[in-house]
Amino acid sequence: MLRDFIAIDFETANQQPSSVCSVGVVMVRGGKVADTFYSLIQPEPNYYSYFCQRVHGLGPDDTDQAPVFSKVWQQLEERLADVFFADQLAFDNRADLIARIPFVAHNARFDEGCLKAVFRVYQMDYPDYCFYDTLAASRRQFGRSLPNHQLHTVAAACGYDLTHHHHALADAEACAAIALYLL
Repeated sequence: MLRDFIAIDFETANQQPSSVCSVGVVMVRGGKVADTFYSLIQPEPNYYSYFCQRVHGLGPDDTDQAPVFSKVWQQLEERLADVFFADQLAFDNRADLIARIPFVAHNARFDEGCLKAVFRVYQMDYPDYCFYDTLAASRRQFGRSLPNHQLHTVAAACGYDLTHHHHALADAEACAAIALYLL
């Protein structure tokens, strides 16, 4: 059973995977939610497609004053280190420590692709994070018993009520609940 993990969800401004405009993270330690993190992000490239805006409701007015991804990731790394490695004295290489904790996402190929793309854009070293996919897990567990394997459908099948779908933190919370149920 997966007891320590980081559930993550990105929303993007356009079809470019690097255009993350918000991130939601749920830190699970010992099978319990230990902390959450949410931030708006100034997307790169910085424009919004009509379709993406309709999905998540974010636009330039929301992110024009938001920090860029590299600043947000630095804040997130600090939080992750505090939650998972506070008992260790040295945080010399926070990224390597965090790489030990698996990430979980619903349709992990999308979120991992976004993370890799935005790391490339900001010329950051990508530490080869391990990703688990709750979409694949739900297909294995539920098969054809569900009408689809979308996040809100799987969350409901796992007993979680996702009320703010396409808000990055709400989606990360649903993903964490699914992971605790299925993984």
